[in-house]
Amino acid sequence: MSSESDSTTTNKKASFKVATWNVNSMRVREEQVIAWLNEHQPDALCLQEIKMVEADFPFEAIKATGYSSIALGQKTYNGVAILSKREAQNVSTALDDFEDEQRRYIAADIAGANGELVRVVNVYVPNGQALDSDKFVYKQAWFKALRKTMRRTLSEHPLTVLLGDFNITPSDLDCHDPVAWRGKIHCSDTERLMLHTLLSEGLYDTYRHFNPQGEHYSWWDYRGAGYRANAGLRIDLVLSSGELLKRSTASSIDEVPRKHERPSDHTPVVAEYSI
Repeated sequence: MSSESDSTTTNKKASFKVATWNVNSMRVREEQVIAWLNEHQPDALCLQEIKMVEADFPFEAIKATGYSSIALGQKTYNGVAILSKREAQNVSTALDDFEDEQRRYIAADIAGANGELVRVVNVYVPNGQALDSDKFVYKQAWFKALRKTMRRTLSEHPLTVLLGDFNITPSDLDCHDPVAWRGKIHCSDTERLMLHTLLSEGLYDTYRHFNPQGEHYSWWDYRGAGYRANAGLRIDLVLSSGELLKRSTASSIDEVPRKHERPSDHTPVVAEYSI
């Protein structure tokens, strides 16, 4: 009797699929994004570096695929967007107590097939350029504000997923050549401590939860045949709240878009949940 009841409950659960993809210009990658949506049918796809103002974003073309979209953009640089099967609710476009002209943060509630809401937070973390630069000071301040924002978000939304381009490798497993990259931007101890401090608020690296082995990356430099040599970094992350991690069923990196003509230097990272 108990077994039948458990099976019935499980069958009522639907898959909730989210993905993150730094497209490095929506103008260039629009057709690739639409093709990926049609093929993979995620509940939510988070984009970074759309590199356009909202007025230029292809809302209608995305709508034609059956998806709604919200975007926060600026000319030439940065910019984030969330594409979703069901319309985004309770949209936020600013970190708590942090004034920022750069468009790097957007969050919304996205409903699963059964109506249950997941707080989807999409970020494009500053690159930082170099540890002794003003841009790195900005990265640290921005990240501190993100941690504060996520502390509040997690207290209000047990089902939260934070995803995007973090411009930080969590560990040496996420770098093709840890010796060459040691102490450099993306792989420094300072940045990794920043990330681990964020995780301590109650977030979990979903890809690593399912894939303990290394040598799997989400970014490869255009220069020097980086992709063919698998000379990459894993800097695009899906971080789940504890409650959402309990419902996670899979996480993967889809390398297929990196093989296209005129690809982004990043490729999608996907996570699925039973909701």
